[in-house]
Amino acid sequence: MSQAKGSIVQQAIWKTQAKTLGFGLAFSAFGTFGALAQQGSGPDQVFNIPDRPTLNFYGSAGLIDMPSGEALPDGQFVIGVSNFGGSTRTTVTFQATPRLSASFRYTGIKEANIAGFETYRDRSFDIRYLINKESRVLPAVTIGLQDFAGTGIYAGEYIAATKTFAGAGRIPGTVKVTAGLGWGRLGSSGSIGTPFGGNRPAFDTSSSGGELSTDQWFRGPAAPFAGVEWQISDKWGVKAEYSSDAYDTEVRQGVLTRKSRFNFGAEYQYSDTVRVGGYYLYGSELGLNVQIQLNPKRSLTPLRTPAPDPVAQRPSRNANPDAWTTAWVGKPEAPTILADALKPRLAKQGLEFVALKVTANSAEVRYRNNTYPATSVAIGRVSRAMAQIMPPSVETFRIVTMSGGLAQSAVTIRRSDLEALEFDPQAADALLAVTGISEAAPRLENATINQDLYPDFAWSVAPYVKPSYFDPDEPLRLDGGLKFGATFKPAPGWTISGKVTHRLFGNVGDSLRVSDSLIEPVRTNAVRYAGSDTALDNLYVSKQWKPGQNTYARVTAGYLERMFGGVSAELLWKPVGSRLALGVEGNYVKQRDFSGLGFQDYGVATGHASAYYEFNNGFRGQLDVGRYLAGDVGATVTLEREFNNGWRVGGFFTVTDVSSEDFGEGSFDKGILLTVPQRWFLGTPSKQTSTTTIRPVQRDGGARLSVPGRLYEQVRSGHRNALEQNWSGVWE
Repeated sequence: MSQAKGSIVQQAIWKTQAKTLGFGLAFSAFGTFGALAQQGSGPDQVFNIPDRPTLNFYGSAGLIDMPSGEALPDGQFVIGVSNFGGSTRTTVTFQATPRLSASFRYTGIKEANIAGFETYRDRSFDIRYLINKESRVLPAVTIGLQDFAGTGIYAGEYIAATKTFAGAGRIPGTVKVTAGLGWGRLGSSGSIGTPFGGNRPAFDTSSSGGELSTDQWFRGPAAPFAGVEWQISDKWGVKAEYSSDAYDTEVRQGVLTRKSRFNFGAEYQYSDTVRVGGYYLYGSELGLNVQIQLNPKRSLTPLRTPAPDPVAQRPSRNANPDAWTTAWVGKPEAPTILADALKPRLAKQGLEFVALKVTANSAEVRYRNNTYPATSVAIGRVSRAMAQIMPPSVETFRIVTMSGGLAQSAVTIRRSDLEALEFDPQAADALLAVTGISEAAPRLENATINQDLYPDFAWSVAPYVKPSYFDPDEPLRLDGGLKFGATFKPAPGWTISGKVTHRLFGNVGDSLRVSDSLIEPVRTNAVRYAGSDTALDNLYVSKQWKPGQNTYARVTAGYLERMFGGVSAELLWKPVGSRLALGVEGNYVKQRDFSGLGFQDYGVATGHASAYYEFNNGFRGQLDVGRYLAGDVGATVTLEREFNNGWRVGGFFTVTDVSSEDFGEGSFDKGILLTVPQRWFLGTPSKQTSTTTIRPVQRDGGARLSVPGRLYEQVRSGHRNALEQNWSGVWE
């Protein structure tokens, strides 16, 4: 009896000491390193905060298992992979704004026997907001929601503060001290009470997930956590933390033995993008963490772009008035001679000459840009080529970018401005101020046309890799092989195109997961479409044109995508100078046979009314309202951020009249959008990109038809907002 009582007393003493030690670790460190920082400071010393925080086991800014108060650099894209105690977490984090970041995590817990799974797999989303940026006096403070819309196994909320101190004396490098308060999982060990009261519901693995767990946020017990990170040198760092996570579920299932609240680790910066660490956690487990940090603003390979031609200066009108004669206009062969001279100069720059119309004082050139992602770069090179070729009397350059037979906009530049501003310190801003960007006519009448453009036939053979995510039996499945593409363009705006894939390896079709949908299985039969080694992905004919001012139109018919074929029509209204665009699309499609040839009985009329808006700082929103492939009606909201070099990161969600119960796992459709330009890796100009859509789960509700060649992306890159965002490229 006395032994039992003594044991209880010892446990109480240990709990009290742990709490005291956790707070003491944080506040004594604040004081100690604050004193060191003050001792080492002086009028000439620059207060140095490292350019980016390290990551915790949840793939976000933090210590080891606990979060910190820091934010990643704006635009940072992070992949974190960690393992300890039978748990493997793979996290993708994006710092969407200087203060707001979001994470998607996929976790596997081996031998947990949770919800009847031998290996329990969980998908979760986090969001965190930087309340206060670190200053000389005040720490960085962040508030965060962890697993805020899942089944709740990792659900937790926190407020964390981090202060950075420069080393001094015998302490080199920098030291970061973190202290915080957590709820949910992060409030399960060493609770100090319930600051906001209320009972916190336990997580429910039998639920469909995907719905906001607002009844849990900052509810129930709260517990403190703290830690120190010492970056000894550019390569090495060490960490220690006091954790507030009891790991109740893992301990109860026998996955983890938790003997201590303290964690320790050492990390090595292998390269600018890769950091690895080894850890001793909870007094019983060894752990590993791999951190990959990329920033779209900094290419892996420096971009190597061929130097443009200089701006050719015209002779002085006073010194050489004969050079400024307009007599050349009366020669019928003059436009052809100028076009023939311009064509190879544009080809040298990776551009295609389309048409030319000249008068004594002006010239309009239409061209196609298949090389430069930023239209402004192409415009700058076209204007230089025109300055090299056009007679001195031609003062006004009108440059029109063509995309798929569509005239995007007309950029009007005075030749004298080009000549005067080429070496100006503020050349880009100065030229933009005197440049006109306006609507382009659908066709250029009485022009000299490049007769070599049509008919045009092109074909390609390339490798492909097609992943399939989040099958509970095999989280990552992969098919790979060769794709064969062919495109025939008989005239402007007309396209006949098709693509065939041949699988050389893979296991996507090996999945045993069959559709259990309570609505029409328009996507959940994807595995059955993956069963053929050779597949006709699409085969269609398309016509697009400009029916009037600010309007663009498209009609497409054929096998539109792997699962559906039919007819699609679209009309887009997009003024050149407007951030807003409106569109409507109508389709009638039938489900294709699993073999790829022929159709099944299911057919559906589907379509959407869409609104697009370009915000500041590269953000773009899209709202689609209409009927989806399964016949359900609802709306999709998409928000993306695009960087000047072509990187795009965003997300979407769709809510329709299909209930969460009928939808199934995930409750509603949602996902992450990622587009990476090839030039970011290769360092050479290219418009090619790699695009991935990551869905936590693919169901049938909210499924939208995939149509090649939708208009908005074709049109917007040559309009005012896109041109102004990348206008500095006009001199590149």
